[in-house]
Amino acid sequence: MARSLRASEAGIKKAEEAFKLKGWTQDHLAGRADCTRQVVINFFAKRPVEKKLFQNICSELNLEWGEIAELEPGEEETGKTVDINDLVKTARENIRDSIDKRCSTMRVLDMNQPIGLDDIYTSVNILEKITGRRRLEIAELLQGLSIENFERFSLGDVREKRVPDLDAVNKHSKLMILGKPGAGKTTFLKYLALQCIEGRFQANHIPLFITLKEFAELPNQPNLLEYLIQLFASLGIAPNTKIKTGFLASFLNRTTTDTNQLVDLTAVEQLLNQGKLLILLDGLDEVREADNKRVLSHIRDFTIQYHKNQFVISCRIAAREYTFEQFTEVEVADFDEQQIHSFAQKWFKAKDDVIKAERFTEKLKDDKPIQELATNPLLLTLLCLVFEESGNFPSNRSELYKESLDVLLKKWDVKRNIERDQVYKELSLKRKEDLLSRIALETFKRGDYFFKQKEIEREITQYIQNLPNASTNPEALQLDSEAVLKSIEAQHGLFVERARSIYSFSHLTFHEYFTARKLVTSANPYATNDKALQALTTHLTEKRWREVFLLTVGMLDSADALLQLMKNTIDALLEKDEKLQEFFAWVEQKSSSVETSYKPAAVRSFYVYLARGRGRAQDRALNRALNLALYLNLALDLDLALNLALNRARALNRALNRARALNLVRDLARALNLARDLAQALNLARDRNLKLQQLLQQLENQLPKHKNDLEAYVSWWQAESQAWTQQLRTVMIEYRNIGHDWQFSDSQKKLLIQYLDANKLLVDCLNSDCYVSRKVRQEIEDTLLLPVKK
Repeated sequence: MARSLRASEAGIKKAEEAFKLKGWTQDHLAGRADCTRQVVINFFAKRPVEKKLFQNICSELNLEWGEIAELEPGEEETGKTVDINDLVKTARENIRDSIDKRCSTMRVLDMNQPIGLDDIYTSVNILEKITGRRRLEIAELLQGLSIENFERFSLGDVREKRVPDLDAVNKHSKLMILGKPGAGKTTFLKYLALQCIEGRFQANHIPLFITLKEFAELPNQPNLLEYLIQLFASLGIAPNTKIKTGFLASFLNRTTTDTNQLVDLTAVEQLLNQGKLLILLDGLDEVREADNKRVLSHIRDFTIQYHKNQFVISCRIAAREYTFEQFTEVEVADFDEQQIHSFAQKWFKAKDDVIKAERFTEKLKDDKPIQELATNPLLLTLLCLVFEESGNFPSNRSELYKESLDVLLKKWDVKRNIERDQVYKELSLKRKEDLLSRIALETFKRGDYFFKQKEIEREITQYIQNLPNASTNPEALQLDSEAVLKSIEAQHGLFVERARSIYSFSHLTFHEYFTARKLVTSANPYATNDKALQALTTHLTEKRWREVFLLTVGMLDSADALLQLMKNTIDALLEKDEKLQEFFAWVEQKSSSVETSYKPAAVRSFYVYLARGRGRAQDRALNRALNLALYLNLALDLDLALNLALNRARALNRALNRARALNLVRDLARALNLARDLAQALNLARDRNLKLQQLLQQLENQLPKHKNDLEAYVSWWQAESQAWTQQLRTVMIEYRNIGHDWQFSDSQKKLLIQYLDANKLLVDCLNSDCYVSRKVRQEIEDTLLLPVKK
């Protein structure tokens, strides 16, 4: 039994005085000291009280138990305790090297050497409401998002309030940090330990960083109190009482042959009772199943008994079914754009490559699918490693996504020597990828970015029931499917619970990748009559399928058949519309009349965008056309200048029709630009056609010269603009065969946009890192933007 103590005559007087000053009742003191009222009565009656409870009562009364207790000979020196502040100071000094060694650096994935945590740490945000516990319907999650007019969006976009990391720890004395794999939980706990030991956070506490997996696997299976006793002994804090150590030496990376190293048990308990420890318990999800129950029990008992201390536990979301009643559960939020930029800047600065940091950020902004991955700190680290090596992202994005998935599916745990319990032994890595691919394609075809838990479990059941040794019992299969879902969520982070019983892929990028993977594994890449490829091309005009097409052509052994199917599908879009066919016949005729070294398809593209532009949209269209490197060709420059002049004149006319008066600032500037464009056209015409030159000169002469007289300028435009614009267009049609008013209907305009966007996707696929034969590439390039009969 534990040793009992009782108060001395002098000690009881001090205790009674202290108790009187507190103004408490005996019941209140009993509650604070975690004992019964009878124990308190026994204490003041100088009867024997269990040592631990005796010490608790003294601690609550702010008394040194060694000065109150009636000690036996030889115990006087042992019973003395040092001042608590001195003890904290000594402990912090002694533990500094250990914290620095364990927490000051990080090394993950394929890093050649560690990197300083202070060099790259980026503050995380905390969600005080767990996203997966929100009671929302799918319609509410999709609120504000348009599936029909699809634009990329982050499924992880959480509208809950975000709290800075240190604020959350200050607010809650017992905190459970939950997060997806690679969310930065361990890094955050290490950061807390460093901030504390450096005096920048809770400077009067002693930080203890404890990896729960290592604690759980220690010899002799100590509880947390025994562990701390051994830890303090190894650090040489107040060695007085004989407590054997030894098993902790290897864990602490300390060399010692002294198996009888001593520590003052009272010092440890004093620190705990006074709440002087910041105890960081990392990786609850990493504890083996065999150790789980014992470790949970240790944590629960310890945190209740020593409740005055600060506790932070990290764990993956959905990893364990447990509840610590006194703990507040929060979630680590994904990185936002600012945090991504901050991390990248710090990473490349630590590598002495600031220029690459800026290039990394610019490339990331231009590539939204990759930017989605960067919201996860682990995958952001992978992106930095890839970019650091090559100065760019792979041209075949599917390779980058595959590497990212390998990290989440296997490498992240293997690198840290963590073995996860296999909830379904027959579900190998390949089988998991096959299962994810099947779910991805079925849900993506339906436009389901969010899906109910029952639906996804039904898909899992249909898949695993055909595996070897699968149960035939429906109830057992249901339990297995639920376990598989939770395993994929907790161990790999590829599924995320967005609200209660509503899931999605963690990144839209992964949803698209697995959709493409299923298409590739199902298709015959060499057959244009393949059903999987034909089914894919039916989605050619849907913007949300764009990334799936790009991934699929990059993953196929040969993209010939798919690219040919895409080309045939695109041509069929306009095949029955006579007016649009007439338009592209004009495009072909006009581009053929221009002598240039550029590819015919590029010239046709220039004239398509030239003809369909209007106002500001015209400028954007022309910018796209000019990106084809068509500028500095006299014929094209002349057509460009004339077309800009015509469209500026049209814009001025529309302004007059709408408002009956010009916006004198905006539209005068537009008119001045018109004069400039016409002058440019006139200059270019001098070298080409004398008659055209003369007509343009006459048009320029008609423009008002009194530009400083705003009223006169407006008056001229109101009277003459319609006729002047028509003259300009007539000249353009007769002498340059441009400026036609095609008067497409709304449905034709919509169809034309679909056709051009589909051609843009086809060209992007051709220019991606896909394998396509020279013959097929040439056939497609030669027939781009031609009428069907051509």
